[in-house]
Amino acid sequence: MLHAISLGLVLFGTWLLLSGYFEPLLLAFGVISCLAVVWIAHRMDLVDREGHPIHLGPRMFGYWFWLAAEIVKSNIDVARIIVDPRLPIGPKLFWTKASQPSELGQVIYANSITLTPGTVSVRVTGGKILVHALTAQSAAGVETGDMDRRVSALEGGPPR
Repeated sequence: MLHAISLGLVLFGTWLLLSGYFEPLLLAFGVISCLAVVWIAHRMDLVDREGHPIHLGPRMFGYWFWLAAEIVKSNIDVARIIVDPRLPIGPKLFWTKASQPSELGQVIYANSITLTPGTVSVRVTGGKILVHALTAQSAAGVETGDMDRRVSALEGGPPR
């Protein structure tokens, strides 16, 4: 029930932010449409810990700031590679361990890898992620396991 209420509040907040209407009739229509969406999502059994992960809330903001810094650093590295006349790339495919206990954690980890320029998650299977890296340096960044540890801590697991 908590997930449904949270989903409804997030939907209505997003609707209010994007529409900018504060007239009573339009607010009522917004509430009704958000309630309808929550009801439909609940009937489809989509309102759960994975569909609306409110349990990650407080820890997610710290992770987003860290991930944003990693994205900026990776962007600078990829830009340097692109402007270098020698184009020093060394593409590499490798498997990395995803130590998150849930599928949600593994998806967050795989998406975080893809968001950092120079690396792309190709496949997630059996607690492992197939990663394509543009350079050996970007591959080493994934292989250190720092992002894996941070995603595990985000899920509430012990930071390793």
